[in-house]
Amino acid sequence: MIVGHEMKVKGCVMQNIVNFLKEIWKYRIFLFELSKREFYMRYVGSLLGSVWAFVHPIIQILILWYVFQIGFKSAAVDNFPFILWLASGMIPWFFFSESLQGATNSIIENRHWVKKIVFRISLLPLAKIITALYIHLFFVGLLLLMFLAYGYKPTIYLLQIFYYMLSMIVFVLGLSWATSSLIVFFRDIGQIISMLLQFGFWLTPIFYSLKVVPEKYRIIYMFNPMFYIVEGYRDSLIYHIWFWERGFQTVFYWIMTFVCLTVGGLLFKRLRPHFADLL
Repeated sequence: MIVGHEMKVKGCVMQNIVNFLKEIWKYRIFLFELSKREFYMRYVGSLLGSVWAFVHPIIQILILWYVFQIGFKSAAVDNFPFILWLASGMIPWFFFSESLQGATNSIIENRHWVKKIVFRISLLPLAKIITALYIHLFFVGLLLLMFLAYGYKPTIYLLQIFYYMLSMIVFVLGLSWATSSLIVFFRDIGQIISMLLQFGFWLTPIFYSLKVVPEKYRIIYMFNPMFYIVEGYRDSLIYHIWFWERGFQTVFYWIMTFVCLTVGGLLFKRLRPHFADLL
């Protein structure tokens, strides 16, 4: 009986995943158009328009590069130019931060869709993630140009960036289902997320190597999903390590992601009927 119950639960989970993927395909054009609208509306009325979406991250990278390489004279990391090593970690973090903050506010910013019974509003966070993905793809291209400028040619390991990109999207989607539903009831969630992202930035080895952290504390980083992603981007661009070579980290990351998807999905489903009353 226990085995039968477990099989039933697994079958239900798989069916939910299949149904959700069908919904994404069904509304793919709408998601694409909504994400484009979100991208252009964010900077409407400003002189440079959507250009600001690219200016801010570039300035932040240049500031940190100037502070740590010019000011503190940070040496090359593992015989690799510091600016390339730094940018390889910062660019995925920008995507994570931008997509999570945008997806968290997706329900309250699109409240007119909440009462549309024909539309599955659990796709709204995904639209925000796709919006952030446009900017991320631009910066990945810029990063490749930087590597070429320093004389580093693309290798086959570069292909797994798309794996890490997809891994990050799935994790953020599960996380944003929880945050986007909770913010409807507690508007302070947005500020809490912003604060936690600041802590997360400094607790992720983005501008420093994990080697400088005492060995007894390194295990703590395993519980930070963005550690896996940041290291993955560097593995793809710098260290040339396949994701399956980090077997334990990969399995642990996907366990955390699955838990996040499950909890986020259940929370969203439970709170969804109350959205219209509060918005």
